[in-house]
Amino acid sequence: MIGKLNHVAIAVPDLEAARAFYRDVLGASVSEIVDQPEHGVRTVFVELPNTKIELLGVLGDASPIAGFLARNPSGGIHHLCLEVEDIRAARDQLRARGVRVLGEGEPKIGAHGKPVLFLHPKDAFGTLLELEQA
Repeated sequence: MIGKLNHVAIAVPDLEAARAFYRDVLGASVSEIVDQPEHGVRTVFVELPNTKIELLGVLGDASPIAGFLARNPSGGIHHLCLEVEDIRAARDQLRARGVRVLGEGEPKIGAHGKPVLFLHPKDAFGTLLELEQA
């Protein structure tokens, strides 16, 4: 069902500083900051040869990243994104196996312009998993 690792998402308290660290200190290719209002986050993608790192910042008072950073003020790994061929088929298979899909269960368009869903971390041993249609 799952394909390759698409990205590891890291919530950061200062998106500009994190972007500069990956770009200036580590020498990585990084994107501009992009607001994702439908998800309540600001994103930066760090390009690696075999995957990406997504840096997540707060966008608005209802941002899910604000709560994460309140519990983890220095930031930390927020989620892993795994690719699936057919997001609705994956959702249906996972639900049939008792896995909870967050939200309404309908895919939303993610930061890459592709449908995404999130799985409840309690069903994935404490890890928030994002599925992205490849």
